[in-house]
Amino acid sequence: MNLRRFSVGLLVFAGLLVAGWLTYRPDRALRAATTAVAEMICAKTFVSGLDPQTTFAETMERPGLRRLRAVMRYRVEPEMRAVDASLLGLHASRASYHDGLGCVSLQGQKPPYVPHSDINALRAAGLAPALPDFADVNPVEPANPALKAALDHAFEEPAGPPLRRTKAVVVIKDGRLIAERYAPGISVETPLMGFSMTKTVTNALLGILTRQGKLSPSIPAPVAEWQGSSDGRREITIEQLMRMTSGLALDETNSGFDASSQMAIHRDMAAFAVHAPLISPPGQRWAYSSASTQILARIIRDAAGGPEQTIELAWRELFNPLGMRSATLQYDGTGTMQGHANMLASARDWARLGLLYLGDGVVGDRRILPDGWVAMSATATLDTDYGAGLWTNRSPHVHAQGRARAGIPADAFFAFGLLGQRIVMMPSQHMVVVRLGDSIDADGDIKGVARLVREVIAATETPATAAK
Repeated sequence: MNLRRFSVGLLVFAGLLVAGWLTYRPDRALRAATTAVAEMICAKTFVSGLDPQTTFAETMERPGLRRLRAVMRYRVEPEMRAVDASLLGLHASRASYHDGLGCVSLQGQKPPYVPHSDINALRAAGLAPALPDFADVNPVEPANPALKAALDHAFEEPAGPPLRRTKAVVVIKDGRLIAERYAPGISVETPLMGFSMTKTVTNALLGILTRQGKLSPSIPAPVAEWQGSSDGRREITIEQLMRMTSGLALDETNSGFDASSQMAIHRDMAAFAVHAPLISPPGQRWAYSSASTQILARIIRDAAGGPEQTIELAWRELFNPLGMRSATLQYDGTGTMQGHANMLASARDWARLGLLYLGDGVVGDRRILPDGWVAMSATATLDTDYGAGLWTNRSPHVHAQGRARAGIPADAFFAFGLLGQRIVMMPSQHMVVVRLGDSIDADGDIKGVARLVREVIAATETPATAAK
């Protein structure tokens, strides 16, 4: 009898192990980790020109990856312009670089589709930028001692970890670059990873397609897989995807087990995301979700006419008019842009994107985004401090109020990215502040960014303004 009970118990235990494996799929989480490492080293080595060993060391300090540091391995193949990453040879991932298109992962047996786009030709084909240039090729060192001190503080490191690792700071006031600084090894032209600041680029492309009459935030999202559904997914609008209120089970936790993390191990990221079930009626629940933005990237691709047409749209309507010559979008295995993250651009070019939004979608004499688009995008969603592709201080949310108390104006809105990537847009100050780096503290060095903004504002206030 005891042997029989033991056997039954063993079978139950084995069944629970199998059920747990099938539910949580730790193999997928581990593959997501090696994919992230391979892609990051590939992009920072072949796009940014940074040292792969330093990139690996900094990448492995991130929460979620830190526990795997002892068993994570990587290999750079300079001739092939590729990077492999594995966990002692297991769960291997590979990313390869393609001129002008960044790095793409090899997922599954089918080779990735690499868009047939000549980025140099697209860059050269543009007219003169509509956005006036704001500086020459040399870094702008401020003459104002208070402004210089603000930059000094932005690059200071604490006595112990977590380190801030500020890579670049750019300050633009009244359309003029008044201060900038770069870490050793980083230059004015170095393309730097924006992580989720790419969501604001996706927002801009949606705005352009809306201005052209090809899309509208109010329409049901044109997702083929949802058209015959009876569970409410076909009622999800583009704006609900933008605001991350779709109701889909796509919550992001950065644990490796969530949909946004595991999306990266699929050749077609959006095709994986669109099959998520509804867990809430659309429009009623907010949850941060990169996967939702990747669905929008596929919608952009389809509206533009395909991968190559999307790239042409981005350069003709956005990058060239802004003078963003260093912009490097990256793509999944189907040629769909990674609209949720991972675009690279120089700090000045990220600032140019900020000026587009600071100018209400207009640069020079050219309207790029529809009238009212920026205000809509910076309007808080439900009871959060997130808008529709932008974070915002225009909200009673505790985070928005905390930033305002720390010195970031109440009318400010932001592009935020992992590890402290920030574009701070402040209409009341006619100012854009960009901070890029690799901060691994939980809040992405928001306190340091707030201090930078506060000190820059104080340093640039005129006596008349300060007296108000």
